[in-house]
Amino acid sequence: MAYVYVLECADGSLYTGSTRDLERRLWEHESGRGAKHTRGRLPVRLVFVEFFEDVGEAFAREKQIQGWSRRKKLALIASDWKGLIEAAKNRQAEKEADGRANEP
Repeated sequence: MAYVYVLECADGSLYTGSTRDLERRLWEHESGRGAKHTRGRLPVRLVFVEFFEDVGEAFAREKQIQGWSRRKKLALIASDWKGLIEAAKNRQAEKEADGRANEP
């Protein structure tokens, strides 16, 4: 089993990660032994978590969320499904306007 999680850092930034042991990984982040991004932005607060039976699925979901805009991540954290869809539509419209419609 595995988890995907999002942390809110003291500076308001969001960090997305995945782990097999959520409690240990949160302790690492909170004690400054976590990712480079979170070390200088303590304290951190867990704002979102998803559970997966398969580690590969969790890692794929982590990478998916990492590619999202801040607006879309905040909608996910708030369980704002309408806002999540709108954020995705807005990003697609921006890509089309820039001629990047085929990019992920």
